[in-house]
Amino acid sequence: MRTAAVARASPTDTRLAALKMMKSGSAAVKRDLERTRAAILQSAVAEFARYGLGGARVDRIAERARANKRMLYHYFGDKDALFLAVLEDRYAHIRSAERELDLENLDPPDGLRRLVEFTWRYFLSNPEFITLLNSENLHKGRHVGRSRRVREMHSPLVDTLRALLERGEREGVFRKGIDPVQLYISIASEGYFYLSNRYTLSQIFGRDLMKPAALTARLRHMTDVILNAVRPGACNR
Repeated sequence: MRTAAVARASPTDTRLAALKMMKSGSAAVKRDLERTRAAILQSAVAEFARYGLGGARVDRIAERARANKRMLYHYFGDKDALFLAVLEDRYAHIRSAERELDLENLDPPDGLRRLVEFTWRYFLSNPEFITLLNSENLHKGRHVGRSRRVREMHSPLVDTLRALLERGEREGVFRKGIDPVQLYISIASEGYFYLSNRYTLSQIFGRDLMKPAALTARLRHMTDVILNAVRPGACNR
């Protein structure tokens, strides 16, 4: 009668299996922690956008994220640091979307038109971005002022716009001497002012500025203003 051989794992195999289980467990814990942090950040975006920095409450942020305040403070430190993290996250979101525009491979006028259209539509699709900026401006930019990350993520945008303008100059379709920072501020402000003041402007001028036809007309107006401002022969003082 034969006795079946029982395979036994070597000590080395046992240790490797244990390490594998530990790594798997650590990875799962890490994923859970990352999900918790992301949930807190997402909740904070909604809270700060609705109530501003002064009116936002950490309790509501933690409750909406299904996290406890201890975890919130662990990840972000305090409410001001969390607000800065929200601003950095939203700036990163728009800058990342801008990189998808492929402006480097478009004709200069088409590239500029695409940037104007994108900025307008981004503001419409992400109204929390405008309200967050409104809140930060009430605090005189003191949060973004201490963020190296915010400054660094804007440098590629300026470089891309500068290269677009230089190509336009060489091709004779843009006038010379346009400051890319000034131009971007003009592009953003054309939409930002309209949307952040839509309630008062609608009342003052007796128009519903958020009607689809009004929004289409605004985009057409903004595009004309920006493209006419950069054409050869436009005022250059």
